[in-house]
Amino acid sequence: MTATTDISGLDVLRAVSEGVVEMPPAAVLLGWKALDLQPGRARVQYAARPDFCNPHGAIQGGFLAAMLDDAMGPALFTTLPADQFAPTIEMKVNFVRPARPGPIIAEGTLVHKTSSIAFLEGMLTTVDGELIATATATARIFNASTSTNGHSR
Repeated sequence: MTATTDISGLDVLRAVSEGVVEMPPAAVLLGWKALDLQPGRARVQYAARPDFCNPHGAIQGGFLAAMLDDAMGPALFTTLPADQFAPTIEMKVNFVRPARPGPIIAEGTLVHKTSSIAFLEGMLTTVDGELIATATATARIFNASTSTNGHSR
């Protein structure tokens, strides 16, 4: 693999999963661990730490939303060339039940994609399969050569 366009987002995510490429700091904080990466789908595990908790001992909703975002984004990235990126421009989260510290499973799925926008779904569960939260999101697809820091030139 020589040119960036010859490398897919799926290749990059698999390299991150294998420790060949450095993991982004937010993913490190959340304890991101790839379980299954397929085109249009990402199944990951997070390590919800006690310091993510609110005063009631449940994982604060912002951390759960970040976990959902960090599963849906990779699901889309598996379908893109490595020189494209797709920041989330809108996301809706439904919190179903409190999450406690420990492992949390996230699944992100690409629902529909055009050349410039994508629609995503996500789900968080306990390791036993109990639903914690769901989400939908919209992401804008950019070419790295035509944008700066996620903004159109």
